Parts: sequence; structure tokens; C-alpha cells
Amino acid sequence: MKKILVLAAVLYSTAAIAQTGQPAKQPMVGDKPLVQVKPKGAKDTPADGAKSAKAAPGKPKSMAQKLQACLEIDDGTKERLNCYDEVIKPKPNPKAKAPTKSVTECGGFKDEEERLTCFNGYVEKLPKLPS
Repeated sequence: MKKILVLAAVLYSTAAIAQTGQPAKQPMVGDKPLVQVKPKGAKDTPADGAKSAKAAPGKPKSMAQKLQACLEIDDGTKERLNCYDEVIKPKPNPKAKAPTKSVTECGGFKDEEERLTCFNGYVEKLPKLPS
């Protein structure tokens, strides 16, 4: 019984001494600090509470969602064509034919009116995607 009491006293005293020591430093691997990875959901906020210069982007939009967003601009305007051109860069092709196989081929038309009509034809047929 005495041995158990002595063992318990020794264990409790060592635990108490370990807790009263200096605060723990950052873990080290050799002479370099250990890198700690945060989970995807965790956000790193600045220590001074200031907002970061870069706004947190939402989900990246697909090409179809970007093209459908262009439909909100008035039809037949230069602004709508510019919106389409930002999504699909125009690459003028002198041999471009009127019947295209996909929306990406609409950038091949040199004439702005033909290009706008081509984009509208494809984008208006797309099913409405959730935003």
C-alpha cells in the first residue's frame, strides 16, 4: 500500500512540475519549424483584424454560366458581344462557315453581327443552370 501511495505522489508531482515549466514553443523538425496544414474550410484571418486586400472568390463559374450571364445584357448590343468575347476570345477565321458545331466556333466570325447571332443561338438553347 505504501508503494502505491509513493508512486501516486511521484506521478502527481511530475505532472505538476511539467505544467509549471516554460510555455511550449512551435514544434521543430531539425532546425526548421513544423508546417501545419489547415483544413479547407478554415479561413486564415489577419492578426490585426483588417480585411485582406483580396476578396474571397466564390465558386468558379463554368463557361455555360458565364455565357448565360451575358443574356442579362440587352440583345443586339456591343456590350453583350463584349461579354461573349470575354468568355470565348475571338479568333477571326476567314474561312468560317455559318453552320457551326459548337459555341466555341462562334469566335471565328469576323463580322460582329454574325458572331453575336451565333453566340445567341447557342446560349439561348442551354438549359438554365443553377447559380
